[in-house]
Amino acid sequence: MTDQAVQQVADKIFEAHHLGKPCAPVRDLLPEGALDKAYAAQEINTQRWLAEGRRLVGRKIGLTSLAVQKQLGVDQPDYGMLFDDMAIPDGWEIGRKQLIQPKVEAEVAFVLERDLDHERLTIADVLRAVAFALPAIEVVDSRIADWKIGILDTIADNASSGLYVLGASPRKLEGLELRLCGMVMDEGGDEVSVGAGAACLGDPLSATLWLAKTMARVGRPLKGGDTVMSGALGPMVTVKRGEVYEARISGLGSVRAAFAKE
Repeated sequence: MTDQAVQQVADKIFEAHHLGKPCAPVRDLLPEGALDKAYAAQEINTQRWLAEGRRLVGRKIGLTSLAVQKQLGVDQPDYGMLFDDMAIPDGWEIGRKQLIQPKVEAEVAFVLERDLDHERLTIADVLRAVAFALPAIEVVDSRIADWKIGILDTIADNASSGLYVLGASPRKLEGLELRLCGMVMDEGGDEVSVGAGAACLGDPLSATLWLAKTMARVGRPLKGGDTVMSGALGPMVTVKRGEVYEARISGLGSVRAAFAKE
């Protein structure tokens, strides 16, 4: 019965994604607290999308805020897949039909040059593996109606992934203090979100270490060339159509996500 429920959850999320129409929460289809079942549903859809021709280009970390973890009743982040068609160039307009109910958050992204393919990793392994860091905006989205999500909903829904935008000026890690980096995000020139690297599990690199060890354990290890979206530096902001969101992260520069009005 549980395997059938996992398939049902995956089917509902998959259909909502393809139709561009949200579905009701799926958490009640699974046993309470069954994170492994929610990840199993996510994996079913990952395999479906790969079979359709999408290319896996990285991973994202969600729930890096301790306050949000407490709100959802968990004590760890979650993860989702990044596919090639989720990547939007800096400043390019994002169409209305590409998303259902988008929100934006500013993050530090890392691009790897070495594999991180075993569980017994240290922060030194992560430091050696990172080719460069970039300012990034994640455009999160939910296939669950009205964002009425619990932890099982967001995990099954590929960690509420939508799109992501990377800045165009890579920075080497040398000289960067990512734990202390400040972030400001503007909406059409008005400040809408403020944060810092310490809000992301204490440090974006520590969050990436968690991700690398977790992905190795579940059989989808990080590889050279992968992009890692390391988690939000400040509060999410609901998107207003027709607006441009610009995030500035100290030491990394800026990045913009632009949304079409129609």
